[in-house]
Amino acid sequence: MENKLLNEFDKPSRLHFKILLMSWAGWVFDFYDLILFSFLLIPIGKELHLTNFELSWVLGSSLAATAIGGVIFGILSDRFGRKNVLQWTILTYSIGTFLCGISTSIWILLFFRIITGLGVGGEWATGQTYVGETFPPKVRGRYGAFMQTGAPFGIVLATIIGGILEAHIGWRICFFISILPALLVVFIRKRLPESDVWSERKKHAVNDSVILNQSNKKDRNSFLLLFSKNYRKLFIQSLILAIFDMSAYWFTYTWLPAYLHQQRQFTLVKSAEWMLITQAGGLLGYFTFGFMADRFGRRPAYSIYSVIMAIGLIMITLLWEDVVIYPPLILSFMFLVGLGTGMFSGYGPLFSELFPTNIRNTAMGSAFNLARGVQFFTPVIIATIAIDYGLSGGISLAALFAILTGAWIWIFPETKGKTIEI
Repeated sequence: MENKLLNEFDKPSRLHFKILLMSWAGWVFDFYDLILFSFLLIPIGKELHLTNFELSWVLGSSLAATAIGGVIFGILSDRFGRKNVLQWTILTYSIGTFLCGISTSIWILLFFRIITGLGVGGEWATGQTYVGETFPPKVRGRYGAFMQTGAPFGIVLATIIGGILEAHIGWRICFFISILPALLVVFIRKRLPESDVWSERKKHAVNDSVILNQSNKKDRNSFLLLFSKNYRKLFIQSLILAIFDMSAYWFTYTWLPAYLHQQRQFTLVKSAEWMLITQAGGLLGYFTFGFMADRFGRRPAYSIYSVIMAIGLIMITLLWEDVVIYPPLILSFMFLVGLGTGMFSGYGPLFSELFPTNIRNTAMGSAFNLARGVQFFTPVIIATIAIDYGLSGGISLAALFAILTGAWIWIFPETKGKTIEI
């Protein structure tokens, strides 16, 4: 047993769950720091005298920064290890969010949101790679999905802090208290081992001079290696999948709280409460997706959840007036929107199974976060469409991207149960 890699165990051990818990916690606060700004748009705009378009550019810039962070920290993780980089990303986004609280102009705010975005972009891929490399193949899908449940928990936390407590403590304090996740670094440093798959690859490189020379070249050029003959097609396919899914998500969530407040005349508190309904659905979606993916395969699971999200989105936007007269019904569709986002649980396991160890984190971080970086334009597109068609018109486009995600996944091979090699 001692000679086995963690992913060769018959079932997860206590050490597996420590890795999962710390990676999950990092993702909770990662997503919290990213989404918190959406709940603080209105009070920030009022105090700093910013228009919706100006706020859209700040929103988009933080998303664009996640693309840069995903690539940079992905390369660093493949070179310096999962554990070290997990700590660096948490420190980066915690400090960036804290500094947003001292902003006095759009340019200062923009700069600090970019810092936050860099850290946010790096954490997800590093944590998912960590979990994907250490958990046994037959349960990789469900535990990768469990880590993804950090997203709705992060949104719930952002809803409570930014949507409810902000009225009592102010938006600056909301940012200041967001430095607390940096304490996770202390626990990670003391209690977690490095990914043994990553360590073994490094050890083999040292023991074999030929492998060492090849490995160094790959490490130095891990991002460029994604565009080599062996991986170019797979990486581009993965990037397109992530772009479709990210578009579905961010076309939904960048303006959803403001949509409920401005177009549907909800109070800020009621908007926050309805957002909690979507996150209850998201929690169930993220959690159940892994079991579906391990049981029926990655591709069927993606398709099922994408259709669920699309149905919910159409009902709460284009068909709002038809169903809102039945409050339980419109709430059920809000729940379905969240449930459908469970397909994001598939990325960690899928990308872990598609790419080799020496470029796994770079591939995962680059595809996921370059796709998120493309969303730089999403808030502005929605704000532009809203001039003629309301925010519901812009948000409804998310349904199209959800359907495209469910269709595109079928160009990939089925990877359920695949063993991760060094």
